[in-house]
Amino acid sequence: MTRFPITKAVLPMSLCFVDPADAIHVISDSVGREARRQLLGEALRAWVDEIPEEELESQYARALADLDQDDLSLLAAWHGSMDLGQPVPNRDFLMGAFGTLGEHRREALKLAAGFRGEDVLEEGLTEDLALETVVGWLSPERLMALAAEAMDLYIWDRIGSEN
Repeated sequence: MTRFPITKAVLPMSLCFVDPADAIHVISDSVGREARRQLLGEALRAWVDEIPEEELESQYARALADLDQDDLSLLAAWHGSMDLGQPVPNRDFLMGAFGTLGEHRREALKLAAGFRGEDVLEEGLTEDLALETVVGWLSPERLMALAAEAMDLYIWDRIGSEN
């Protein structure tokens, strides 16, 4: 048997760089359900931030189309908090009010997309598939920011959150 002498020489080592999208998926697979849902929520918000201004209204209409009456009521209450008059929990009111939200239009879309995301998950779509769909639309800069958020959620999950 050949023995190799123990030396203090530094051996060559390869480095592995992980793509931010892959890191997000790995972290999602490594955390509990609550952290995974939070990560999906962060991904949805990042996706809304990436939508070009001219597409916001059509994306909002798509999100509203799939909301149930409870979600429409919650969204109308949020609209009411913007002092836009008496909110009505129906799609026509919400679409009509969308243009008057000004700088808050993205926030309204984030809420609607979040409600829709929860509904989709309750219908059986996995968090993995939902995350894959959203992450595919993000810019490299947004992916890096989301990967950093995923690391924060991973640490939060590992230090003892209950989920």
